[in-house]
Amino acid sequence: MKELINKLKGDKGIWSFVALLGLFSFMPVFSASSNLAYLGHGTGNTLGYLVKHFAHICIGFLIIYWVHKIPYLYFRAISKVGLPIVWILLAYTLVKGTVIAGANASRWIQIPFIGLSFQTSTVAAIILFIFVARYLSKTRENPITFKSSLWELWLPVFITLIFILPANFSTTALIFAMVIMIVFIGRYPIKYIFFIVGTGMLFLTFFILIAKAFPDSRFFSRVGTWGSRIENFTSNKADEDDYQIEKAKIAIASGQIYGLGPGKSVQKNFLPQSSSDFIYAIIVEEYGLVGGVGVLVLYLLLLFRFVVASHKANTLFGKLVVVGLGFPMIFQAMINMAVAVELLPVTGQTLPLISSGGSSIWMTCFGLGIILSVTKKEEEIAQEKLEKEKRDEVLQRLIDKEIETNLEESDFKNEKNNVEINDYSISDNSSNPMNAVLK
Repeated sequence: MKELINKLKGDKGIWSFVALLGLFSFMPVFSASSNLAYLGHGTGNTLGYLVKHFAHICIGFLIIYWVHKIPYLYFRAISKVGLPIVWILLAYTLVKGTVIAGANASRWIQIPFIGLSFQTSTVAAIILFIFVARYLSKTRENPITFKSSLWELWLPVFITLIFILPANFSTTALIFAMVIMIVFIGRYPIKYIFFIVGTGMLFLTFFILIAKAFPDSRFFSRVGTWGSRIENFTSNKADEDDYQIEKAKIAIASGQIYGLGPGKSVQKNFLPQSSSDFIYAIIVEEYGLVGGVGVLVLYLLLLFRFVVASHKANTLFGKLVVVGLGFPMIFQAMINMAVAVELLPVTGQTLPLISSGGSSIWMTCFGLGIILSVTKKEEEIAQEKLEKEKRDEVLQRLIDKEIETNLEESDFKNEKNNVEINDYSISDNSSNPMNAVLK
């Protein structure tokens, strides 16, 4: 085990908190999957879902390990090449999306011959964040002009968001907010940021107006759902989302301080998305306020390590990559928790590294691998610096020793010469009486 840990490079704090979240996830997923088990095969046996989640977590950690070995600067070029590929995938998802557990049909695509499905918007978010970080680091030396940034930065951003928006408003809003945060940290001019935000709001309004004009179009089918969710959140009108929120609040209230105990949740049998969107409610019900706050603290500690890693990065690209990939994970977790306690309307955002779901876990792990690659580089630089200091110290000691040896030899020779020069006395001080004559 010690040997394995020593092979892990990068920030050990990030490794630790990610491992704790992954290990903890098995208990709530095993418990909360009973609803899916009853609906799926009527037995209530959740062992299959536990094994499936175990496979997802194991593959996720393999992804982290594999990606963190790749120098993070390689992803600069990958983001530029990968963005058009992502657009094709997003367009294909809108047209040929599949249904996952009765959810909206335009968020996932099925991988041929494998039977696995994944949410393309998660891939798009990672590629887009790295693309934005690349642009800001590339233009660091030269002043940014708004005209050039419109074509080189904002046009790719809005194309990506346009493909995601019809199927998933919450993900679109989260990605746009994170892009704004990245450009703000990257010192993009504030006056331009305000203009871009205003343009985004204007475009969203225009999109909703078109959707109202064509309510029967499949392309705009989710717009009515957004409106009803916001309306129901601000009113007392009951619907399916309100039913889920009510069950989530009952679960949280039942947990009290220490919870009902592992596997003893009652509301998991009534919450439709108990193992994904509302898993935080099940955690609080089974582990109480202690468990709920504990999970929150783990995410906050992970956020702290992201801040430290960003501060230590010696390149602007590294700093922005850590912020762009790390902060959205934490914000997504906060959104999931806020939905469970009815601080936000239902969004469909999962709890990173804890909720069940393969593509969500794998893309989160992919982002973590890139972050650890950044911290690994800084660790390698620090190690090289330490080794250089040690080499310089050893070399200095060898030089000092050589100088000291030379000085001692020089002193010995001088002393010997002085003896030979002054030894001309005719007095016989030696055992050989002929020395005085010979000298």
